[in-house]
Amino acid sequence: MDLKVGTLLDGKVKSITKFGAFVTIPENRTGMVHISEVSNRYVQDIREHLTEGQSVRVKVMGIDETGKISLSIKRAEETHEPPKVRRDSPRPTQPAGPMSFEEKLKQFMSDSDSKISGCALYERRSKSSRRR
Repeated sequence: MDLKVGTLLDGKVKSITKFGAFVTIPENRTGMVHISEVSNRYVQDIREHLTEGQSVRVKVMGIDETGKISLSIKRAEETHEPPKVRRDSPRPTQPAGPMSFEEKLKQFMSDSDSKISGCALYERRSKSSRRR
């Protein structure tokens, strides 16, 4: 099998390190998924996301001259599904795919307005409680 950058493959997590995971792909080859390529969210402990023996879908990100294969799980999973609503949050979570600048700016402004209004409310409450 001739591997090319961008190819999607099914593999199994062979081993996990603090910096990433080694995944066995077809033809008994092994590639590495760096910790930054596991999820679209910050990954502090990779073992919270992956386990040894787990089947994963990966995308080939690069093959260097020595034959080392760089893989990505998050880029293999990129889809344009509608945001999911978490039970503990009334607001939808971020979509899995990359956001445009305008979407990021809109999200930032919305979060900023919420924080400012919360701070103003807190400030008014603390001033009124001091007067008593």
